[in-house]
Amino acid sequence: MGRKAEVQRMLLEKLMGPEAMGTPTANLHFTDPKVCRNFLCGTCPHDLFANTKVDLGPCPKSHTPKYKDEYRKALAAGERFPNFEREHEHNIFSFISDIDRKIAANKRRLEQTPEELARFANMNREISEIETALAAVMAEVEALGEQGQIEESLAELAKADALKEEKAQKEKELHNAQENSGASGHQKLRVCDVCGAYLSILDSDRRLADHFGGKMHLGYLRLREMIGEFDERRRNPNAPPMGMPSTAAAVQPKNGSTNGHPSAGSATASGTQNESGPVPSRSERDRERERDFERERERRDRERKESREQRAAADTETDGKRAGEEGEVKEEEGEMASDDAAGSRSQSRVKEEDRKRSRSPSHR
Repeated sequence: MGRKAEVQRMLLEKLMGPEAMGTPTANLHFTDPKVCRNFLCGTCPHDLFANTKVDLGPCPKSHTPKYKDEYRKALAAGERFPNFEREHEHNIFSFISDIDRKIAANKRRLEQTPEELARFANMNREISEIETALAAVMAEVEALGEQGQIEESLAELAKADALKEEKAQKEKELHNAQENSGASGHQKLRVCDVCGAYLSILDSDRRLADHFGGKMHLGYLRLREMIGEFDERRRNPNAPPMGMPSTAAAVQPKNGSTNGHPSAGSATASGTQNESGPVPSRSERDRERERDFERERERRDRERKESREQRAAADTETDGKRAGEEGEVKEEEGEMASDDAAGSRSQSRVKEEDRKRSRSPSHR
């Protein structure tokens, strides 16, 4: 049987029940390995992510409600199944380990790579070389001006202007490259610590609310809550066994299914209580989701403000450098103009004295 046909058969079993499909495992005992331990002890991850981009597909093991009823009756009679609980914990920890690795990988993608750091170092070195050349040219301009070599000084000043323009262009390229790399780029992205999805400081409040209320985020949040419940259970030796109904009603999908799809036992499943011990009620989940949303919105607004301040500081620094360089150029031009004027006055005085001497009787 092909994979597609197998999935279709599983879906039909969920919809109509294994008996209607003539499945030979319809009369299994709940202790059979073909019965899902996660389903018996609590929540199966296959149930949490149906119709999401991380949809795991139908669980390959049976989720028939009558097996859960039999399991509960056995627990009520005093029987215990520690192997079931250990397998359930192991499976949930495996899912959390997988998503934690994904979160770490996504965070690494947002970090600046060694290649980017090397490129930034090269760009900074080029800017430093331009600054050194500019300082040498400006010193030459000043020396030529003091010597009265006006034309040569103006030629060197033109070189200085070209170097300043090149330096400004390099600084702009470096700023843009740093803005678009690593954690500073990718639309100012960060990684959700619960589900590994990318969040942006450009996201609106509605988009953030949709994320924190989304099925995938809530699914991983539920798995992490279960990890906390396991820890609490280990600290409490009198905790009820996994799968024992609690006073808190289970939060079932809207269609009442056990695996994200309608099932023959949906009416029974929707009326059951939570199987994995005490869990937050729906109102508590809503409050927690609202707290996560508020924290993320505050973080987004803070990062937006920091980004604006950084851009403003960079623009102010650039404008200050440009104004200072323009002031130096104007000062040098003024000094050269003064030197030219002084030279012209000196030449005029020499010519006037020559005319006076030529007119004097002694000279004749």
